[in-house]
Amino acid sequence: MTQTHPIPLSGAIAADALARLRERTPLIHCLTNQVVQSFTANVLLALGGSPAMVVARQEVAEFSAIADALLVNVGTLHDEQRKAISLAVVAANQAGVPWVLDPVAVGGLSYRTEFCRTLLEQGPAAIRGNASEIIALAGKTTSGRGVDSADVSLDALSSALSLAQQTGAVVAVTGDVDYVTDGRLTYALPYGSPLMTKVVGTGCALSAAVAAFIAQKDGERLEQVASACMVMAACGGMAAAEVGGPGSFVPRFLDLLYQLEPKRLQEMTV
Repeated sequence: MTQTHPIPLSGAIAADALARLRERTPLIHCLTNQVVQSFTANVLLALGGSPAMVVARQEVAEFSAIADALLVNVGTLHDEQRKAISLAVVAANQAGVPWVLDPVAVGGLSYRTEFCRTLLEQGPAAIRGNASEIIALAGKTTSGRGVDSADVSLDALSSALSLAQQTGAVVAVTGDVDYVTDGRLTYALPYGSPLMTKVVGTGCALSAAVAAFIAQKDGERLEQVASACMVMAACGGMAAAEVGGPGSFVPRFLDLLYQLEPKRLQEMTV
């Protein structure tokens, strides 16, 4: 049965997911864009994960097979990275390693749009994008400009639902409110801040966080993805309330990710 109205995620679920992540320190293979590698690695370390940026085509398949999860982010896609991603995804699938697709700027640029649509056929465990990216990935028309969404997250909810039903992936569409769905049940997470859009890499780092949360073998994947979104948005919202701008946001955000006590999440269910 499909739940027609988004519901809040229990803070207790997110708290448990975060505690499990920290206990296990999952190894996350990040094939991400060149702009955000350092920030993404720092976010994973602050959460309790272990990041690795193994990018050479000669090594990616071998490494993906031993990682706990794989992140595929097409932000600075080029032919060599495309080959590497394809090899890594095949190896991850063969080894039973879950992987996350971040379809950066899909819809606005045909090269990456075509590639990401072929990746959909390879069985991503989760897909995380902004509203315009999710709408475009679902095959609908959008006016998004690169990484900038021209749509609000609620506009993309129907596309997220259809994409989840089509691919079997959990789909997270992020924005003023984050929506996370498996095509049947949808969680709504209204915890972030507009200041998060003034810092390069928060969305890309969130996709890496999703990979870290779904690396846990036990647990419901929908709840794991929603927990990642809740943790990142909650810390982003708290950091934004304490600082004066994007320059001071990043260090405070990382500190809060590192310091976040699971019991704090238990108090945050809307």
